[in-house]
Amino acid sequence: MQLLIILSAIVQMSCQDKQTQQNVATEKKTIQIKKEIPKGMPEEKPLITQATVVDFLTRYGKLHNETNAVIKTRFGDIHIELYTDTPIHRANFILLINEGYFNTTCFHRVVENFIIQAGQSDKKSTRVLRNKIGNYKIPPEFSGHKHHKGTLSSARRWNQNPKKLSDAYEFFIVHKEKGLHHLNNEHTAFGEVTKGLDVIDEIAKIAVDKGEWPLENVNISINLH
Repeated sequence: MQLLIILSAIVQMSCQDKQTQQNVATEKKTIQIKKEIPKGMPEEKPLITQATVVDFLTRYGKLHNETNAVIKTRFGDIHIELYTDTPIHRANFILLINEGYFNTTCFHRVVENFIIQAGQSDKKSTRVLRNKIGNYKIPPEFSGHKHHKGTLSSARRWNQNPKKLSDAYEFFIVHKEKGLHHLNNEHTAFGEVTKGLDVIDEIAKIAVDKGEWPLENVNISINLH
């Protein structure tokens, strides 16, 4: 009788071991499937670096061919058309929209008869998303577009930036009626306002501090249209 009990226990343990091995094998297979990279972009977007930015945004732009967006503010909507001949900047703008980055920001620099600039804020969520997306600059794409009123252009540092690399996260819209043509081939113009110039005029009138930051935040959200 004891022998039968022992044999039964051994058989049961053997079955449990086989079941455990099968579960482990299944789990490994599942993990391998999850790690497989599908055609196009990976499931989890990698951190963008200066070494990978051009390749990543080139691939991203081929998968996302949108050219229209709407910037929503408390003053009204600003409709934007993105240029197709500045593909890296277009892809980056779309990426930040899809990541929800701009929805944490505001027009943080306002200079009447010059520009209104967005893409920054003092919120923790803005810093968190920047860290999640990556630390990188974008090579210039000078395609002959001029800085007329309503032109959408990429901000950049002028000092210690001989290659005129664009800031990945901040953009400005020209407010000056006659344009800012001294910025041609200095900043990459990658889109233009198609509707909502009156909204830009209203934003440009608001009160700002000595650092040109609005006394009352002009928060934004941007959607592809």
